[in-house]
Amino acid sequence: MTCTKLYPNRLHSTSSSIKIALSYQSATDSPLSLDLRYDPYGWSRLDQSLPHTVTTIFEFETEVASLPMQPAISQLCTLNSTFEDDLKGYADATGAAVEFWLTKLEDYLQTHTVEDVRQLCSERDLKLAAATYHGGLLLAQGDARRESWAQFERRLDLCRDVGIPTLIITPDFLGPFSNTDIERAQVSLKQAGQAATQRGVRLALEFQSRGTFLNNLQTAAGFVESIQEPSVGLCLDSFHFYVGSSKTEDLGLLHAGNLFHVQLSDLADCPREIATDADRIIPGDGDVPLKLIVNRLREINYTGFVSLEVANAMFWGIPARQFGEIGLTALRIALGQNQ
Repeated sequence: MTCTKLYPNRLHSTSSSIKIALSYQSATDSPLSLDLRYDPYGWSRLDQSLPHTVTTIFEFETEVASLPMQPAISQLCTLNSTFEDDLKGYADATGAAVEFWLTKLEDYLQTHTVEDVRQLCSERDLKLAAATYHGGLLLAQGDARRESWAQFERRLDLCRDVGIPTLIITPDFLGPFSNTDIERAQVSLKQAGQAATQRGVRLALEFQSRGTFLNNLQTAAGFVESIQEPSVGLCLDSFHFYVGSSKTEDLGLLHAGNLFHVQLSDLADCPREIATDADRIIPGDGDVPLKLIVNRLREINYTGFVSLEVANAMFWGIPARQFGEIGLTALRIALGQNQ
């Protein structure tokens, strides 16, 4: 058998996943039933009733492609706000998802428990998008490597315990490098992916436009592909995409299997050569080709989280709820979800 025909029986969808019960029929096998779930991470089976001999090439007639991208907001946008005010404000404003700023989360846990965090999110029906960020994994050696990896493993444990699906990591190529450094980074990223897999967490590598290597989408996509770890993918940050050496055709390298997280912001009236994170603004009338990026996300049926990340101190004094209302409205407009 080379193809399986699956017919939808019933469909149940939420904002973040879609569950579908399917009946199986072929010319040589008896009818069987199969439950599948589709969420931002792809298809997964909910039962084991299908014979192993059946080739899993599915033809289905559902509206899976219409699942929307999921807006989120990064705590970096309201850095001066308290942890609790962030979560309450974001939820009260729009009921979106949160991208945790790791140091803010860790500071909160000095006087609270993981269960406090989970309960706070649950009470507000706040989805958990990702945690950002961890660096220093790829090139560090000796004591610096041991310290960075110890913190990395603690953060993986934290993500697992809180229920955060994705940890964003950044490369640490900040100066001259050699082929040996590249090889060391590949080994380190593969090891990091294996550690993440053990905890059920995904790693999203965010290329850094000011770095000396892994500073563009093409290189980052190839690097991730080279290590062949299913728990390691990409984080696409529109700021780094725009101000660095990435090209618009590089967006063609993105697909549903390698894109784990997206961060959007805009930039206006600032030359790319001197732009910094502090120049980020909310999506709107800036110069970043957000429409081009969003169109590509639709083309690959990306249904994961898209975070608003604006590291601009001029916004840090705005209450989290007020910023959430303004920022997430702008984000939804950029995503075409303002209907």
